[in-house]
Amino acid sequence: MFFQTQKPELKKEYEHFLRIVGCLSNLFSESDIPYLYYRVAEKVFCRAFEAEDLSRSDVSADAKKDALGIGLKTFLANNNKTFQKIAEFNNDRRLYENLSPENLIRKVSELRNARIEFTENAHALENSIYHCVIRNKGKFLIFEEAMDKVDISNIKNIKERKGSIAFNDGKHEYSFLVSKSTLTKRFITEPIAYEFNVDILKDPLLELKKLLEKTDLHFEKASKIKQTIYLPLYGKNQTVFEKSGLNQWNAGGRDRHPNEVYIPIPAEIHKNFPNFFPGRETPFGLRLPNGNIMQSKVCQDGGKALMSYSNRELGQWILRDVLKLKEGELLTYERLQILGIDSVRIDRMDNSDFVINFARIGSYEQFKNMDEKE
Repeated sequence: MFFQTQKPELKKEYEHFLRIVGCLSNLFSESDIPYLYYRVAEKVFCRAFEAEDLSRSDVSADAKKDALGIGLKTFLANNNKTFQKIAEFNNDRRLYENLSPENLIRKVSELRNARIEFTENAHALENSIYHCVIRNKGKFLIFEEAMDKVDISNIKNIKERKGSIAFNDGKHEYSFLVSKSTLTKRFITEPIAYEFNVDILKDPLLELKKLLEKTDLHFEKASKIKQTIYLPLYGKNQTVFEKSGLNQWNAGGRDRHPNEVYIPIPAEIHKNFPNFFPGRETPFGLRLPNGNIMQSKVCQDGGKALMSYSNRELGQWILRDVLKLKEGELLTYERLQILGIDSVRIDRMDNSDFVINFARIGSYEQFKNMDEKE
């Protein structure tokens, strides 16, 4: 696992940060169980262990440390064997809604496994785990376990209940909540890797007031991102065209390398964000989810294409390394649906440094609609 292998000073730093957050629990609740918002848990983990924050990337891991993907969760201890959400499939409902319970569970399991594999491919991960902060009376407990794929060949005990379908694969118990399109897994949180007490402040507002009065605080922006846009991985009518975009290698007119592709840049992006990208054919660095920097450019008439400067590197990364398509195999929108992504998010750090991450289905359309309303 992860926690036990970390340096003692990093573990103590993590504990210290969690104690600080936990002591403020009375801002949110009067319970004697310390409160921990999941987004705060993610930030604390990444800060303490110097991990890469993946929480904005719409993937199955929330953090990355070296080649390890980490799904971060926080929940109440209760009986130490509670069901917790591990995946959501709202955008994939049409793929399974008319199936029998057995076939539905198989399809959902296939989707879950495909997304774990996609995350590991995209971010160059060797394996993945869950890191859980469990909240109990007056304390936090740390529990970790492997993020296993569903063993589809061993699925059994499928039981349809009111609003859910329960099943197991011989290793874990699962429950699919039909109305919420959510897959949950039972976490049996034993043995605990580590635990520590949390002293909850009686009046946290008063203590914060005293701190602010005594301290000359200097606030800095939490993010260096200057601007963000989304781009579709498809063309009009949610179609990945057979001879353009990510299938550009299949176009006619001349011999093309099987990795020759581009990501479409719709005209409205240039219209609404005219200064987001450098000028046409001007090179800039694009940091990939795996940490590599790919020299890239905007090209073609109207600046309609985001390409790698080598004309092949983008296709090698996105078609081969991430999507695992064979040479000559067309990318389809259905393939993107299975993985739960159909867009990319581009963050501009400065005029020559950009970051790309995959985004969930509908992200570009939602971004476009928000921009039109503004």
